[in-house]
Amino acid sequence: MTERTIAFRSLRSHAATPLVLLVVSFTALAVLLAVLGVPMPDALVYQAEGAAVVHGRDLYGFTITVGRLPATYPPFAALLFVPVAWLAAPALKLAFLAGNALLLAWLVQLSARLAGRRPGPALLCAATALALWLEPVFQTLVFGQINLALACLVLWDLTRPPGARGKGAAIGVATGIKLTPGLFVVYLLLRGRRREAVTALAAYAATVAVGALVLPAASVEYWTRLVLDTDRVGKPWIIDNQSLQGLIARALHDPAPGPAWLVPACVAGAVGLWAARREQRERWGVVLTGLTALLVSPISWSHHWVWCVPLLAVLLAEGHRAWAVATVLCFTARTMWLVPRAGDGDLHLRWWQQPLASPYALLACALLAWAVLGRRETGPPEGRRSLSSPRAARPRP
Repeated sequence: MTERTIAFRSLRSHAATPLVLLVVSFTALAVLLAVLGVPMPDALVYQAEGAAVVHGRDLYGFTITVGRLPATYPPFAALLFVPVAWLAAPALKLAFLAGNALLLAWLVQLSARLAGRRPGPALLCAATALALWLEPVFQTLVFGQINLALACLVLWDLTRPPGARGKGAAIGVATGIKLTPGLFVVYLLLRGRRREAVTALAAYAATVAVGALVLPAASVEYWTRLVLDTDRVGKPWIIDNQSLQGLIARALHDPAPGPAWLVPACVAGAVGLWAARREQRERWGVVLTGLTALLVSPISWSHHWVWCVPLLAVLLAEGHRAWAVATVLCFTARTMWLVPRAGDGDLHLRWWQQPLASPYALLACALLAWAVLGRRETGPPEGRRSLSSPRAARPRP
């Protein structure tokens, strides 16, 4: 055997390693879900929403699974769930698992594009395999959630070339499915990208109109009564809620902190958007807006924090290794699941347990403070350009 043949086989073996890692990672997840019999409860809720549309039942009048989960999204979202209404439970789980696996790979790719990098297939496979075990991503797949789809819609839109037809529409559609991405419309306005913001608002209005046209009664009920009813979504004080409200409710041992939460949330929102607006590098503006949206939302379940993927991509691309390590530890340690939480135990944590119970909100606050007070730009500024412009997308040596 010649040296060239040996070198070729060695190179091919190294190239195949990331793919093997990807296959092993997702196989381990599939086996884990099968052995534990994970029901993917949120996927079952989405299926029930689609079935309610098909059979003309009250969209907001049912609960499902042992957790008695209701429908909580706008009527437009229920229309998107119609295709899964006829699937058997095994097929539903397989569809959500496969779909989220593909969306994770896309999110990794979009995150790299946001960070100004173009990963090859090997790096993309390895990053996807490792990102799967970040707690928000893992929980998204376990619950059968749509967080990855929403993040991909927003990131795809923001990383499209400037002036692309319909740029901003995907953000509007994401907002029509779930309201939290709507903060990116404010971000576009603050960055002076009025055309994209208007397009996003028009797309959002279209989702509301479609929902009202097909489901008029459900639309009236949602937009006049349920849209502000956060109690319907879940208890804001449980450790699952990693928003600022959850942090403050647990710290004050108060299930309804009221102004004690609302005032800091308004301050955090203003600071986060101000920091996002002033950023010369738009990648940071996007990441800070995503973190701010999760921080100030009344409820941000741990699986909503899939924005940790683009955050890590930006940190690594700019060489902020200490912050990248801290972020990886924060989103893999799962400390919130280690504190007492039986009954209302979430409200009676000791002082030293509080940071363990709210790691995501605390990390987001720390990153906002760093962005405002301590971070320094590296490399040439990007001004107000989109990161998808040819110059901005070119990897730096």
